[in-house]
Amino acid sequence: MNWKKLWLTVAIAALITAVVPAMAQTATPTPTQTGSIHGYVNDPTGAAITDGIIQLIPEGSTTPKYTFKTDDSGNYKGTGIAVGAYVVTLREPNTPKGQVIDQFNGVRIAGGQDTVQNFDLSRAAYLAKLTPEQRKALEKVKAENAKILKENAQIKNLNKDLEQARKDNAAKNYAAAETLMQRDVALKPDAYLLWVELGTAQLGQKKFNDAINSMTKAIQIDQQSKKPNLEVEGIAGNVLGEAYGDAGQFDKSDAAYTAAAQADPKSAAMFYTNEAIVMNRNGQNDLTVKAADAAIAANPNNPIPYYLKGQALIQKATVDPKTQKIIAPPGCAEAYKKYLELAPNGPFSNDAKSVLQSLGQKIQSTVRNR
Repeated sequence: MNWKKLWLTVAIAALITAVVPAMAQTATPTPTQTGSIHGYVNDPTGAAITDGIIQLIPEGSTTPKYTFKTDDSGNYKGTGIAVGAYVVTLREPNTPKGQVIDQFNGVRIAGGQDTVQNFDLSRAAYLAKLTPEQRKALEKVKAENAKILKENAQIKNLNKDLEQARKDNAAKNYAAAETLMQRDVALKPDAYLLWVELGTAQLGQKKFNDAINSMTKAIQIDQQSKKPNLEVEGIAGNVLGEAYGDAGQFDKSDAAYTAAAQADPKSAAMFYTNEAIVMNRNGQNDLTVKAADAAIAANPNNPIPYYLKGQALIQKATVDPKTQKIIAPPGCAEAYKKYLELAPNGPFSNDAKSVLQSLGQKIQSTVRNR
C-alpha cells in the first residue's frame, strides 16, 4: 500500500480479514431498483489512494457483486447497484487474498439515490488498529512529508522570485534583481539558476568581480549535478566571459567564451560574436579577430563578425612612405566587403564603405540574391 504523495513509500497498512455479517439473504431487487455510490479514499497520511479497489459484497454473502476503482485523485464512483445492504471493502492490487485494508458494514443502497462512503484511513478508529511499529513508521512519514511540503513551498517562492529577477534584468533594474537573488541564494545556495540571475544583475551594474564569482559558482554547481544542464553552462559562460573581459582579464574571458561554445555548440556563433564585441570595445584587436573568425566559422552568414574583424585589422594598417597609401593587413578589405555583401544597408555600412574607399577598393553597388 502506498502512503505517499511526495516521494515517500511506507507499507504499514492494517490488513484485516474481511468480515461479512451473517444475515439472511435478501430477495433480489428488480433491475429498476438501483442506486449509486461514490467516495474519496486516502491513506493515513492524508494522501489520495490512486490504486484502490472498492468492492460491494451483499450482506449474507462472501462474494463481491460490484467492483470499482479509484482514479488519480483518489475518487471512485459506481452506478447501477441493486438496492440493498452491503459490506463495502477497500483493497489494493497487492492486498493478500481474503484480506482487506478497510471495510464498512451495513452500507445501504437506496433506489434512485447516491450513497457516499469515504475511506479515510487517517481517522482515529482506523489508526487504532495499527501496531506500535506501524504508528512509529507513520509518524516518520508524516514528518518527512511535512518537510517536503515546506521545501516545495520554498521552491515555489524561489521560482516566483527567479521569474521576477529575470524581468528586472531584462528591464535593466539590476539592483532590484541583485537584492532578490542575494536573498534567495542564501536560502538555497545549490540552485545554479539563482546564481546565473545574480551574476547577470551584477554584470549589469559593472560589478565585474561579483559577477565572475556568481557565474563561476553557477557553473560549478551545474557541473557537479547528476544531469548537468549544458545550455545553462553556456549562458553562464557567456556572461562570465563578458565579466572577465570588461574586468581586463582577457585570457580568462577568451577561455570562458570557448568553454561556453563547447558546452552549447548550437549557440557557439552567438557566444563568439559576443566575445568579438567585448574584445573590440576593450581594444583587444588580436582577440577580436580570433573571436570573429570563430563566429564566422560557426555561422558564415552573420555580418557583424566580419565588420568587427575588419575594424580590428584596420587598426594594424600602415602607410606607404612613398605613395602615402594606406596598406591594410591581409583579410581586412575582404572582411569589410563581406559585411557589405551580407548587410548592404546595415548600421555599419557607411563606415565599411568609407574604409574601403580609403584603401582604394572597389565597392560593389549591387548585392547578389541569396
